[in-house]
Amino acid sequence: MTLRSFLFTPGDSRKKMYKGAAGPADALILDLEDSVAEANKPEARRMVHAFLSEHAMRDRQQLWVRINPLDTPHARGDLAAIVGGRPDGIMLPKVRSASDVTTLSHYLDVLEIAFDAPPNSIRILPVTTETPQAVFSLGTYAGASDRLYGLTWGAEDLAAALGASANRDASGTLNFTYQMARSLCLTGACAADVTAVETIFPDFRNEDGLRIYAAAARSDGFRGMMAIHPGQVEVINAAFTPTASETEWAERVVAAFAGSTTGVVGLDGQMLDMPHLKQARRVLELAHLAANRSAGQ
Repeated sequence: MTLRSFLFTPGDSRKKMYKGAAGPADALILDLEDSVAEANKPEARRMVHAFLSEHAMRDRQQLWVRINPLDTPHARGDLAAIVGGRPDGIMLPKVRSASDVTTLSHYLDVLEIAFDAPPNSIRILPVTTETPQAVFSLGTYAGASDRLYGLTWGAEDLAAALGASANRDASGTLNFTYQMARSLCLTGACAADVTAVETIFPDFRNEDGLRIYAAAARSDGFRGMMAIHPGQVEVINAAFTPTASETEWAERVVAAFAGSTTGVVGLDGQMLDMPHLKQARRVLELAHLAANRSAGQ
């Protein structure tokens, strides 16, 4: 299932987790990393596990957990604390390469057995540009794990790692290094045949700016986006939901190929081939998801 919106919620705030669960986000990211102070991490683990257990039925909204980076003393404790709650996925921050995804996948193999969870039920979404070395491995995620849902990226930690004083210019446009990281993430996701997820739009009060940014992300090929505030979710969902005219066109493309015995068809004076069919199917997948969400399923 393609997820349009991922909303971050602090793992040590029961109020914010429940507010997120009542909202329209396709997935919550229950955070054990940056939004949780060091002293609160043990309690956050307990709260996230309890929240997962209380929301075992998740037809409408998935629950993911952002753990701490694998090279910290917290990561294994995070996993041991939350896998029993059967999260839908793990967001893995500050990866260094695709090998981190493989390592996490091996941990989950063991923990799913230990907690009697269905095998391969927990997906992985790595944040692939938060360390300088990770940028150089963005084309290597194919085959890293069957659990790999997609790739996403981030500009804030990369700027800190590079010693940059800013990652955007005065107009709010990403500087070249971060535009490059974004493009490599998108291309790397396509190379691995997984979903590309756009990073956050940090100015959560700027709804018009978010709408433009999210629309550009979908146009470029991203299939979902992360949010840092509940007020951003509806704008993101709308941006990643096909319009009626897009859906109608996609249905006609799929129907044209269904009635053809060749790999090329003509439709309204246009010659269409397999890339057009693939894109049409993606549009219909997103439209189906949106219809299910609207129906409260």
